[in-house]
Amino acid sequence: MIPPQEASVRRREIEDKLKQEEETLSFIRDSLEKSDQLTKNMVSILSSFESRLMKLENSIIPVHKQTENLQRLQENVEKTLSCLDHVISYYHVASDTEKIIREGPTGRLEEYLGCMAKIQKAVEYFQDNNPDSPELNRVKFLFERGKESLESEFRSLMTRHSKVVSPVLILDLISGEDEMEAQDDITLEHLSESVLHDVIRISRWLVEYGRNQDFMNVYYQIRSSQLDRSIKGLKEHFRKSTSSSGVPYSPAIPNKRKDTPTKKPVKRPGRDDMLDMEIDAYIHCVSAFVKLAQSEYQLLTDIIPEHHQKKTFDSLIQDALDGLMMEGENIVSVARKAIIRHDYSAVLTVFPILRHLKQTKPEFDQVLQGTAASTKNKLPGLITSMETTGAKALEDFADNIKNDPDKEYNMPKDGTVHELTSNAILFLQQLLDFQETAGAMLASQETSSSATSYNSEFSKRLLSTYICKVLGNLQLNLLSKSKVYEDPALRAIFLHNNYNYILKSLEKSELIHLVAVTQKTAERSYREHIEQQIQTYQRSWLKVTDYISEKNLPVFQPGVKLRDKERQMIKERFKGFNDGLEELCKIQKAWAIPDTEQRDKIRQAQKTIVKENYGAFLHRLKKLGLGLWLLDCFW
Repeated sequence: MIPPQEASVRRREIEDKLKQEEETLSFIRDSLEKSDQLTKNMVSILSSFESRLMKLENSIIPVHKQTENLQRLQENVEKTLSCLDHVISYYHVASDTEKIIREGPTGRLEEYLGCMAKIQKAVEYFQDNNPDSPELNRVKFLFERGKESLESEFRSLMTRHSKVVSPVLILDLISGEDEMEAQDDITLEHLSESVLHDVIRISRWLVEYGRNQDFMNVYYQIRSSQLDRSIKGLKEHFRKSTSSSGVPYSPAIPNKRKDTPTKKPVKRPGRDDMLDMEIDAYIHCVSAFVKLAQSEYQLLTDIIPEHHQKKTFDSLIQDALDGLMMEGENIVSVARKAIIRHDYSAVLTVFPILRHLKQTKPEFDQVLQGTAASTKNKLPGLITSMETTGAKALEDFADNIKNDPDKEYNMPKDGTVHELTSNAILFLQQLLDFQETAGAMLASQETSSSATSYNSEFSKRLLSTYICKVLGNLQLNLLSKSKVYEDPALRAIFLHNNYNYILKSLEKSELIHLVAVTQKTAERSYREHIEQQIQTYQRSWLKVTDYISEKNLPVFQPGVKLRDKERQMIKERFKGFNDGLEELCKIQKAWAIPDTEQRDKIRQAQKTIVKENYGAFLHRLKKLGLGLWLLDCFW
């Protein structure tokens, strides 16, 4: 049990705590009442504010809507005024621009194009909004007049500033690619920067707004004339320079191409300086065309729209290209006529030209890329024509060598080298300068399957075979011609001289190496022929030496006195020897062996033979004791 005293303490604590809780509860209740009162007051305030807001909104919204309407009206008015100003401006375009359009674009192109832009917009406006307006006709008239003025300005600029390229500059341009040492690239400025800028601006406007392509015809006609005149000027430069000094002038010295012979070419028979000038001029004109055409295309790409560039360029180069092709065909025609006359030296003009055309063909093809097929085929057609003509000349030359008639009056009386031989060798020597070209000519006529894919080695073998054929024909003809000589010794001298000349010429000109491609023993064969003719010639002295040869003398017994008949026979032998020697020397004195080495060799050999025979004859007689008698015979 809890003691009474503790229970009393606990009761008081509980009562105190209860009283404290009641006070707390009373405070909370008072607070709630105050909070309710504040809430009511706030609700009342908010309700009043809401009421005021509603009143304000009901007052402001109509004002706001009215303001928006006013602003919209104001914007509409401003837009209307702006449109009116814009529309009104179109009605003033004609009067504002008429003076400038009438005066033309010269000297103020940008301002002029600005006026044309205004006129164009006015035309578009009236066409869309008021097609019946008289103003439309007025601005249309101004637009057409302005377009015509721009076309006229384009023509004027191109005409006034397109200049013929000087021959010296062209020569420097051509030679620049061959210089061994590096040098600044030579470029052509056809139009100044300011003129080019104006021309480009006009061309672009005419294409984009003028809907006009006539200016492209104007462009190619003017530039075509300049290109053609530049090339003709170069040819005229060659003619004048050659006639005055013999050498066309150019500050730059062109380096030799890889196919150019390193040794000085042999002067061609029948050729003159004027013909050489024509060949050089044509070759340079071909190179000039390539370089100038390349330059023209670069200029054209800046001025002419891309989809019209190839066609315009094709038209631009036609006159100059046709001129070159026509001149080339004329050269072929002259060569063909020369073949008919058997003037094969004239055909040699085709070789350097053909070589150059084939060397230049890759550049030609690149320049003509994109042009019409008829344009691209012009150079290959000329090359084929030249190859066919050249091959025909080669074959005809070989046949002519074989069939050259034996004209007695045309035979050298001294047995020296025949004109046919010298001309044939000279012609073959010219082929050394054009081995690849001549070989390609022959290969172009081959119909065998191997010829369809021939290479330089195949071409070289064909040329070697051809040269051997010419030499074989020449040898057969010389044998036939030699029969004109009644004296076998003179016949031998003639053949010896010709064979020796052929061999020496082959060796000096290196033709022997080309011959050896298909005939390894050619040199040995010629030496054998030469030796055979020497031996034939030496037999002509037998009628002299036979008088004193032992086989033609009677047998003498040593110590036995010769009878008068025997002595007379010996005298006759001496006389026959002396007369024969004198007669032979008189005849052969008119003969010639131009080769000093061969002449000395044959003379020495013949002297040796005569001296040996004569010495043996005297020695035999001396052994018979006829020395003093021999002196009497001589005296």
